[in-house]
This record gives sequence, C-alpha cells and structure tokens, in this order.
Amino acid sequence: MTDGPARRTDGGADETRETNETEDTEREGLTYADTGVDIEASEAATAALVAAAGDTGSGDYAGLLDIGDRYLALATDGVGTKLLVAEALGDYSTVGIDCIAMNANDMVAAGVRPVAFVDYLAVDEPDETFSAQVGEGLRAGAEEADVALVGGETAVMPEVVNGLDLAGTCAGLAAKGALFDGTAREGDAVVGFRSSGIHSNGLTLARTAATRRHEYTDPYPEAGGDDEPDYDTVGEALLEPTRIYTYLLDPMREHGVHAAAHVTGGGWTNLTRMGEFHYVVDDPFDAHSVFSFVQREGDVSDEEMHRTFNMGTGFVCTLPPKAAEELAAATEGRVVGHVEPADDGEVRVSVRGLDL
Repeated sequence: MTDGPARRTDGGADETRETNETEDTEREGLTYADTGVDIEASEAATAALVAAAGDTGSGDYAGLLDIGDRYLALATDGVGTKLLVAEALGDYSTVGIDCIAMNANDMVAAGVRPVAFVDYLAVDEPDETFSAQVGEGLRAGAEEADVALVGGETAVMPEVVNGLDLAGTCAGLAAKGALFDGTAREGDAVVGFRSSGIHSNGLTLARTAATRRHEYTDPYPEAGGDDEPDYDTVGEALLEPTRIYTYLLDPMREHGVHAAAHVTGGGWTNLTRMGEFHYVVDDPFDAHSVFSFVQREGDVSDEEMHRTFNMGTGFVCTLPPKAAEELAAATEGRVVGHVEPADDGEVRVSVRGLDL
C-alpha cells in the first residue's frame, strides 16, 4: 500500500459550502448541478489539485502512513451547507456530531479505528452562544464515536467567511493486516446498515428543493416511518444528525469483511469504490420521509436522488454470503444485495429498478 495523503473525489460533505445560491430555483426537475454543485467539475478540480500537490492517493477514505507495526490514518471533512439550515433555525447543537461522523465513518470504511479529532471553526464574528452549541455537538459526537477531542482552532475571518464553517480532521490507527483489503469478490453478499436520514451530503439540492414552497420553520408535512422521530419543522428533518458507524468495526473484522463503503457524496455510486463489479441491491432499506419530501418538492428524478443521497442506507460492506448472514444477525444490518461480475466491464449499481 502506498503511503501518502488520500484526497476525496466524492466531494466530502455536500461538496463545498456554497456561498452563491442558484437564482433560478423554480425550474422543474432539479439536479445537484442545477443548485451549484457539479460532481464532474468537482472531480476535475480535485484531479488538478492532486496533480499539482503530488498526492500519492493512498486509500479511498483515509490517507495512510506506514509507521512500522501499524498504519496512522488521517481523514478530513466538514459539514457542508447543512450549516445554513442550522443558521436558519438558530440551532447548531447537532452539527458537531455531523462533523465527527463524516470523518469517523470514512475511517471505519477503511478498517481503521478512529482515535482522535481536531476541529476547525471559521467565523465572521465570534459568538459565545453558537460556539457553545457547536462544542456541545462535538462532545456528543466524540462520545458516540469513542474518539478523543484533542484540540482545534477558531479563526475569525470576516472578509472570507459569511456566518461560520465547520470542519475537522480525524486520526486513526490500524495494525498491519487489520485494514479491509478494499476489494469485493464476485459472489459476495452486500450487507447494508440504516442511515439516520439525509446525513451531511446533498444538502444544497435538499435545501433548494425544500425551500421552493416552504420555510425551514414551517411544519414538517410528512408522516415519518416507525424508526423516525416526529419532526416539528422542515428544518428539523434536514438537521437530523449523521449516524456514526464506529461500533461496526469489530463485528466487521470478526466476520471477514472484504470491503466497505460510506454512502456519502455520490449516493449509491459509492459502492463502485469497492471494485469493478455489478452491485445488485434488491432489498435496500426504505428511504426516510425526508427523501420523499425533497424529491416531491424539487421534482427530482429517481436517478438523481440515488446518485446524490444515501436513500436510507448509510453504510455497506461485502463479504461471503454465510458470513454476511451472521454479521447481519450480530448487528442491526441486513443483506441488501450481492456482487456480480461487471458485464462487458461496465461497473454499475442496480437498485430499485435503476442502473447507476
């Protein structure tokens, strides 16, 4: 395995924090690109950065450094435009959870145990109230992920930042041989794990759709599923914190997982990170009500929804079928599909009648 920093090309949390809203939000059939986030353009820009910086590209989810008997892993990510929903509601108490989750979950996808986290809070002007709320979320996220908060930085940059931005870096350790090898096998089963909702990706599209006819403070018009809270407002549904999957690391190792994927930016296409196969997903978790709401309000196509959002499944892994059944029984996961060879070399994901 090559040492060096990994650089995400799925855009991390909601690509970037957009500062210019799309003016034409009344068009039919919204796409992520319509709202200002073009995945292809982002990937091209990332490739240019990588080429100039000399990034050696180790790992899809974490940069890995060989330090002798183990690897030191590093990942960095932020909260994205979910912060604008928090700003509208005046509630930043959960975005710290999102920040830690986005980083810790990437570590887990690589087979690395996250151990420490540092945050970076940039503001246009200091405010004790929202700083305390951000700290509350960071503490809660650190406890859930079982990582140590070892410091951070607050930068006051009124000419650069409008409001605030929150990002962080996670450090992890993995013994040699403890990493997932990162490649699925033909015939593997795919085990999926429930998301908590929209998580921290695609919020630029979700926000644009949600605010076509509603304010964030409007009553939430959807009836939630059995495992969903009763949201009072549209904003609360969008702010539901990202689920943290560090508790899966030990059972995944015990059951011989080959590869794992954190279903973040790029939605279900993240499964293709596990190797050049055809991923057939025939029993996914139901999508949360927030996805129905966003799709209806934005007239978003099924394909765009599944290419942007997790649609109810926030984390997946592949392993032999018998072990997959055992892993699902030992956790709250379930077998959602299987791995087939890629016909004519066409790597794709088939889910809910869609070929992505």
